[in-house]
Amino acid sequence: MLSYQDLLTAIPLIIKAGNVPTIVGEAGIGKSALVADVAQAMQARLFTTTVSLSEKGDLAIPIPPLTDKAFVQTTRYGELADVKFGYTHTLIEIIHAAETHPNQPIIWFLDEFNRGTQAVQSELMNLVLQRQINTLKLPAQVHLILAENPDATMAGFEQSDYGVVTGDAAINDRTVRLVMTADTSDWLRWAKTDNGQGQSLILPEVIRFIEENPGQLRPVQHDADLYPTPRAWARVSANLQQLKQLPAEQQTALRLDILAGDLGVTVSRAFDAYLKRDEQGLTAAEIYSGDAQTPALPSELSERFAQFNAGQQQSILTDLVMQDDQYPLTKAGHAGRFLALLKQMAPDGQYAVALKMADTPQLLEKLADATGQQPVADLYQMLAKIGVASDAGD
Repeated sequence: MLSYQDLLTAIPLIIKAGNVPTIVGEAGIGKSALVADVAQAMQARLFTTTVSLSEKGDLAIPIPPLTDKAFVQTTRYGELADVKFGYTHTLIEIIHAAETHPNQPIIWFLDEFNRGTQAVQSELMNLVLQRQINTLKLPAQVHLILAENPDATMAGFEQSDYGVVTGDAAINDRTVRLVMTADTSDWLRWAKTDNGQGQSLILPEVIRFIEENPGQLRPVQHDADLYPTPRAWARVSANLQQLKQLPAEQQTALRLDILAGDLGVTVSRAFDAYLKRDEQGLTAAEIYSGDAQTPALPSELSERFAQFNAGQQQSILTDLVMQDDQYPLTKAGHAGRFLALLKQMAPDGQYAVALKMADTPQLLEKLADATGQQPVADLYQMLAKIGVASDAGD
């Protein structure tokens, strides 16, 4: 099986060798996104045909020139051509694109190939092999890529239950089968990509959940009807983004059911519980509550902090840094409690928080001036140990 990144290399290689790749993968795994990325990497124009929606004869039955009687005029919605059969509009666009830009590669993506009928598959395979329909020849710059869902006759997919039409041996022998797997690291790399507005493509809370629960991207054990796929998690992120625009009460009332519509009942409950824990967090008021002169962190707060993931812990400490004007770390009580939390974090998280402190104007200088208080001195020494305080002074 090949990962997303592997296929970005393999598919152009197969095309350059003069062969036709067939990508086989579960629904929602990212086959369409992969082909779009391949087209971009090859600087190719991409056209897509969904084979499951095609009928026999769509590509091969000729149509006489249309007369005025072949057009239907509507009062509100414009003009319709009453055409029963003919070349698909995609094929016409491909030919026009090839004539207009003869040096640009063109990729024709035949998606859901084995969801088309046997007759449609055979008709399209004739196109793949002969590169010709009646008298029309495909330009040399046109490259075909097929995508299929797993078939129970395929090795490794004996338990698959997709509603596909098995291709005959002649069809299977004429393309290069590439089996795509859902690779969590690939998906996370994509999810963290900048969307052009300084934000990741996928919400941080969804990313953190998958980082902590990598098996939930495409779980082996899942509900029978609905279950997570990489594509489903992308929809979850988009839905949550819109849900955040509603009042808190409506968010609470709707969220679980909306999540279940993409993830199924089992995973949606686990993710909803994760979001609730994420939302609870720890505020500066809670951390610094009680006697501000007491540096010792209450055990209850320490235990709560330990329950958060690395990203949440970093967010909590970063928020404390940003509230230094209201809760100055030059106070012994604040410095002691902040230090106790900082020590609970992993080294990477400590370094990230320390960098934030170094980027906060005059914060380290203020701490250096207040080292007469032992908790502040301990905090400053911790930052020096991490390596930020000494770097800031250079």
